[in-house]
Amino acid sequence: MVAITNLPAVEQLPITKLHRPIAGHFEVCIPVVDLSSPAAAAQLVAACEEFGFFKLINHNISSELMDKLDAEAVKFFSLPIWKKVAAGGGAAAAPFGYGSRKIGALGDVGWIEYLLLQASSVDPSLSSSFRSALNDYISTIKNLSCELLELMAEGLRLQPKNILSKLLMDEESDLILRLNHYPPCPSSQQLNISVTGFGEHTDPQVISVLRSNNTSGLQILHRDGRWVPVPPDQTSFFVNVGDSLQVLTNGRFRSVKHRVLANSLQSRLGGDFFGGPPLKERVAPLPLLMEEGEESLYREFTWCEYKTTAYKTKLVDDRLVLFEKR
Repeated sequence: MVAITNLPAVEQLPITKLHRPIAGHFEVCIPVVDLSSPAAAAQLVAACEEFGFFKLINHNISSELMDKLDAEAVKFFSLPIWKKVAAGGGAAAAPFGYGSRKIGALGDVGWIEYLLLQASSVDPSLSSSFRSALNDYISTIKNLSCELLELMAEGLRLQPKNILSKLLMDEESDLILRLNHYPPCPSSQQLNISVTGFGEHTDPQVISVLRSNNTSGLQILHRDGRWVPVPPDQTSFFVNVGDSLQVLTNGRFRSVKHRVLANSLQSRLGGDFFGGPPLKERVAPLPLLMEEGEESLYREFTWCEYKTTAYKTKLVDDRLVLFEKR
């Protein structure tokens, strides 16, 4: 794994105190799903119902694939700011392309720089070696996401088995990759405060597949309101239930809030794949999962409608409340 501890810090990045104080030491076992196990489908369902989040092991994705992308990402984030902006498509690429500090359009900031890409059209301004690494990674993680969604369908006893995965397999599926670089933040240690790398939020899509180097920072919000640190593991993936999957399961699966804290000593490099349906796809609780007499908790909406709403809210906002039946 390539280290990026010595990369320059993001220029002029403000220190941002967290919305909530850090909880004390809190022992919670993060669910682990073994993709090679005959019980993987049952493990997936249990993890999605209880946490909305799990660690995925024995996924058979080569370390070479991940190392190749990491090496290219390190080279990219080591560039001067102006070169990163230009290589990411410049201002005309917004909201895609290179960004730092600002997250969204409503004032959210973090100790972060990132490269946001549409999976279907990786920016041609990036180097050929970077594009190759990105395309290989995106294709592989897309297939992994679909495999996980089919196992979820199996665990829920849904037919056909692609009832969920087909949302990501359409030519117009809304698939996004975000590469995140969280530089070291010595000020957090000096001032004895916790600095936000990426503020608390849920992911609006169907599923998110995350990975990072061996640097801590990711936390998920437990049901009792305390934040649970996720031990880093550069060989595994971490998977989030998205808001849309919570709706499709009528609240049976949970879309969990999560955040990333800045590290005082080490850089954190991460890649987040977000699997969303086509913009015109209608999202509503699946009738096959509804028991007799069970009412839908959410009104039907298109993915375009929900995505537009998500972009108009702050990170911390609970967007699903706006789509609940009252």
